[in-house]
Amino acid sequence: MGKTILFVDDSASMRQVVSMALKSAGYDVIEAVDGKDALGKLNGAKIHLMITDLNMPNMDGITLIKEVKQLPSHKFLPIVMLTTESQEEKKKQGQEAGAKAWIVKPFRPEQLLSVVEKVAG
Repeated sequence: MGKTILFVDDSASMRQVVSMALKSAGYDVIEAVDGKDALGKLNGAKIHLMITDLNMPNMDGITLIKEVKQLPSHKFLPIVMLTTESQEEKKKQGQEAGAKAWIVKPFRPEQLLSVVEKVAG
């Protein structure tokens, strides 16, 4: 039984690239277009890891992480930020919200998979 990863990004091409990398490594992937969409898809689903972009319409990544951490069912869900932002201030906000790891775009698929394996266990 593969682990399921929720990937949240408003860029269709980014969703495609990341989904392909994760699926080729044996993960099941659920895609969401922004934070609101992601919260809807988390509802009752068994998710092992969430990867989210930072800058998105409707609800950004940091707000999304805070919202997810409020849900009793997903309080301990490991979350990875995947973003173009590399500023320490943003990283700190992400960590304080509950992100376990931070990957800066552009990234190599191997780099993404190694972080996912570490965080998803």
